[in-house]
Amino acid sequence: MSSDYSAPAAPDTADPRRWPALFVLLIANFMNLIDVTIVNVALPSMRAGLGATDSQIEWVVAAYVLAFALGLLPFGRLGDILGRTHMFLWGVGAFTAASALCGMAPNIEFLIIARVIQGLAGAMMTPQVLAIATVTFPPHERGQAFSLFGLSAGLASVCGPILGGLLISANLFGLEWQPIFLVNIPVGIAAVIAGYLLIPRLPGHKALRNDYVGIVLFGASVVLLVFPIVEGRAYGWPAWCFGMIGAGIVGLVLFALWTRDRARRGEPQLLNFDLITNRDFMFGAVVITVFASGIPGMFMVISLLLQSGFGFTPLESGLTNTPFSVGVLLASGIAGRLGSQYLRGRLAASGAMLAAGILWLHFIIANAGDTLNHWSFLPPLLIAGIGLGLGFSSLFQLVLRYVPGRDAGAGSGALQAFQQVGGALGIALVGEMFFGSLGTGLAAGNTPQSAFASAASFALWYQVASFLLVLLAVPLFKRGGGQGQGAPAQHVALEV
Repeated sequence: MSSDYSAPAAPDTADPRRWPALFVLLIANFMNLIDVTIVNVALPSMRAGLGATDSQIEWVVAAYVLAFALGLLPFGRLGDILGRTHMFLWGVGAFTAASALCGMAPNIEFLIIARVIQGLAGAMMTPQVLAIATVTFPPHERGQAFSLFGLSAGLASVCGPILGGLLISANLFGLEWQPIFLVNIPVGIAAVIAGYLLIPRLPGHKALRNDYVGIVLFGASVVLLVFPIVEGRAYGWPAWCFGMIGAGIVGLVLFALWTRDRARRGEPQLLNFDLITNRDFMFGAVVITVFASGIPGMFMVISLLLQSGFGFTPLESGLTNTPFSVGVLLASGIAGRLGSQYLRGRLAASGAMLAAGILWLHFIIANAGDTLNHWSFLPPLLIAGIGLGLGFSSLFQLVLRYVPGRDAGAGSGALQAFQQVGGALGIALVGEMFFGSLGTGLAAGNTPQSAFASAASFALWYQVASFLLVLLAVPLFKRGGGQGQGAPAQHVALEV
């Protein structure tokens, strides 16, 4: 967001409640991140229990990611205006209520709408978390505090698949998949109460303004691009699908023109026009979009392959995916120690490891017979997970080096939005490849194992191609620092 306001430094006399307040922020952040990983394990159970179509099961994932992406920038600005603490508490409360709606969904349409609300609620609270921590902790304690956010993100990626599998396999009260959402209710209520009591009230700046026209233009354009990719196959790719994609492209052009006009008049912009005209930043944003598009769709496909194709239980599916999360956690710790060193080399290693690990996984699945050995997934998923952990932080830091210090906060927020938009596009594209191939295989009379394996191995080509593109893009990043301050990416949600 364009903003004339910079968060004030923490006072010399630090708030004595800062560490308990940090625990509340971590719990809320953990609840948001773990929700992404839990849902992937539950997709086959949702599909069977709610009688969902292929495109509807895609929307269970894509609706959350898309709503989260579109809400990040405007809600970040709204936190500046109304106050970060108030916006955080409202976000946690809304996320808890949306989780209850998800858990009580009587049909797939209701669940998708509830997931949109949940994504918007996640976008309400997420931008406030680090801002609150920044102004609550004195400078000498911030490094220690921020390191805990990285740890919680890593733990969420590891715990999510296992916890999801345990909850679904336990079939608590005969509810099957619903407890993966309902478990958020007591946690969320406790976080709201504790946050109200412990988190310092940070004043808003009501003189600031949001760019509501920009919000509508950008949001409508992204929806126009994503919707036909998800739904096009179900409708036989009629002309209106291509018309929507064309309208989405036109909408993005209009958004850029509108933003330029706002910048000329000195008014707030959803995305700083200085960033739009910064070629190095925009190139990096495109690379981040491609990079982020590779993972969410892949785990949607793997969960459906293991459970619907080969009869794995949700717990067995979650445990099979765990090596990837462990690799992310290990590599994130290594990346944290390296700081801003060897960014280009780390990104190149990341692209190569991701492409190699997923290519290995492709051949394992393509050559599967009537059974699939879950242990064979361990080496390629571990390699790919290490690659992802090395790549995300280095890529964010590499791009932010080209952003002036005055735009560092807006640039970081914009990159997170591009990351989420990439995830939504990736789900749509991978889903189109997977479900299209699956339908062809089943129609030809192939066994479920053969049809699912063929469809999954075909869909994985998208991930291989996307990470190879990232690898090829590394030499195009300039050597050395740009005009920015090399601000680290302190919060990146890794969707597993």
